[in-house]
Amino acid sequence: MTSAARPGPLLFRDAAVLDPEAGELRRGRSVLVRDGRVAEVGGPELGDPAAREVPLGGRTLVPGLIDAHVHVNAVTADIAAMAEWSPAYVTARAADVLRGMLRRGFTTVRDVAGADYGIAEAVEEGWLEGPRIIFGGKALSQSGGHGDHRSRGRYAHDGCPCTPTLSRLCDGVDQVRAAVRDELRRGAHHIKLMLSGGVASPTDRVDSVQFSAGEITAAVEEAEAANRYVTGHAYTARAVNRALECGVRCIEHGNLMDERSVELLVGSGAFYVPTLATYSALAERGREAGLPEASHRKVFDVLEAGLHALELAHRGGVQIAYGTDLLGAMHDAQLTEFTIRAQVQPAADILRAATTTAARLIGREGELGVVAPGAEADLLVVDGDPLADISVLTRPEAHLLMIVQGGRVVRDLR
Repeated sequence: MTSAARPGPLLFRDAAVLDPEAGELRRGRSVLVRDGRVAEVGGPELGDPAAREVPLGGRTLVPGLIDAHVHVNAVTADIAAMAEWSPAYVTARAADVLRGMLRRGFTTVRDVAGADYGIAEAVEEGWLEGPRIIFGGKALSQSGGHGDHRSRGRYAHDGCPCTPTLSRLCDGVDQVRAAVRDELRRGAHHIKLMLSGGVASPTDRVDSVQFSAGEITAAVEEAEAANRYVTGHAYTARAVNRALECGVRCIEHGNLMDERSVELLVGSGAFYVPTLATYSALAERGREAGLPEASHRKVFDVLEAGLHALELAHRGGVQIAYGTDLLGAMHDAQLTEFTIRAQVQPAADILRAATTTAARLIGREGELGVVAPGAEADLLVVDGDPLADISVLTRPEAHLLMIVQGGRVVRDLR
């Protein structure tokens, strides 16, 4: 089904509307949705004879959630093997990943390696059911870096953009500039650089630092020239700090950051996207999901440090967005990030991370992550108060009663 048919107006009655910025529920509210957006928010007097009324009986109306670190095409944890698959096969399996994300309440996702304009438009036009995709195309990696999935014995690299890989290789300032320009030409909303070693790559160390300062600066210059930004995969304080000093606007993971990292994040106004859900999932289920043994061993280099980094950033006042970074069959652990973060953060802060802060990161502040006039009508009806008990969001089968995306009712289990 395509999105040609415009959804009719909806009028939610007696809603407890979540205001993420204030960290409060506004009870007894009415919300009018028209033409896919929130038209008005008011009291019982609000009306529209043309609207379908949705009585909520005091249930919570939550803005659609935003996951700021996903890989919708990562349908297996064996990224190197996926490079040999048919793009059509990967897309068919990604359809299931996307559907699952939307059914968990994520109406928008920020893809930070792999997704392109094709899959984003397929969702936008209604050919695939899923969250709207803010994509960055392929991540950029140096040879032997986190995005280089060749084994030690393999020399050839297939750089065709149609290959279902998550990254592309470039070495030297000129190649980096050309790669950034090409991803921007293909519609990328952001550029991702692999700036340290990682878990899923076969030949680098987690504590390695990748790309030169000149290469990073070149990428930042090209992205900023197009009014876009660079985000960086980085684990260690050395990699994180150098990235921020070069103008990178967002840090992914950052498990081994230090106090100086926090100072740089706050001072530059950059964002931080921890992805704690993926480490526990990889530790428990990585092997069965296809993660190679060498990569599985690396998980434990960063597993325990993640909560400490989140606590540092939270105490320091960093802008923190919600992210998960799950692969393959582990996408079903997307909501566990809420309960993991609850060990060090209040519920209100975690909800902001998955709504207003993430919207600010992707440049959609006021349009996404809020229930307010003019915003996209991405709405969740939740049985329970996530401010009092964040875990209600982790059990959608029991608590997520209705999903509305762009004014269209995706699911109604009331």
